[in-house]
Amino acid sequence: MKFMLIRRADTTTENGTLPSQDMLAAMAAYNERMIKAGVLVSGNGLRPTSDGCLIRFENGSPTIIPGPLSPPSERMAGYSVLEAPTLEEAIHWAQQWPTQDADGNVTLELRRYFSLEDFEPGGGLEQHRHHARIPDEMNVYVAFPGTCREAMQFYADVTGGHLECLMTYAETPAAEHTPPALHDHIIHASLNLRGRRLMGADMDPEKYMAPQGVHVQLEYQDKEQASNTFARLADGGEITMPFEATFWSPGFGMATDRFGIHWMVNVSSENCPLATEGDVP
Repeated sequence: MKFMLIRRADTTTENGTLPSQDMLAAMAAYNERMIKAGVLVSGNGLRPTSDGCLIRFENGSPTIIPGPLSPPSERMAGYSVLEAPTLEEAIHWAQQWPTQDADGNVTLELRRYFSLEDFEPGGGLEQHRHHARIPDEMNVYVAFPGTCREAMQFYADVTGGHLECLMTYAETPAAEHTPPALHDHIIHASLNLRGRRLMGADMDPEKYMAPQGVHVQLEYQDKEQASNTFARLADGGEITMPFEATFWSPGFGMATDRFGIHWMVNVSSENCPLATEGDVP
């Protein structure tokens, strides 16, 4: 089940007061615990309602009501999207909200998402089911010639992602069908990056093929962080395109790391050369 955990606004958040470093650290630790538990899908803080507006419709005609909006207690200051098997489990995580926030005086609201199964069958529902053909996730799976463990541990260190699985051949029924030399090699690895995963496995050396024509792409908003990540990935490997400004991004680079995996590191920008007005929904 998917839930939204809403942090209600208050006078402090509506004044645009930013959280302290202690609060930022506590929230980061809280999020990390949920990431490792496979609970946190995403989350964001919201700027004050003075930076937003209401769009109210009457008889189909919209009226724009600029912020600030009141009372603050009826507004959102931020939210987290949680994935939990039950409401009780979601409540368990909500109760661990950092007490550093407003000295422990906050109001949270927990709401479960609708799923398609909640609705009566019909034509309108089938239109939504048509959209359901889009996968819930699209992940990247890469092969290694026996260096999967070292590579995935390196990628976890570089990206700060959670290495949630490193399973050997010996730990699975596949062990009886594989040579003993492969038993301590990795049959499945998974690195969780904000809900997206880089997966990998060691292949039989006789069947291994180096990747060609495919890159793992990392997107950053912070140019310095993107540059540092690119430098670490390229260290000991080969730079295809140095990290520098391009016509579509303030920072972009391409490299093959020392494990043979191809990377693109990009700083996000609104100047996508392929986007057209017709692409905007």
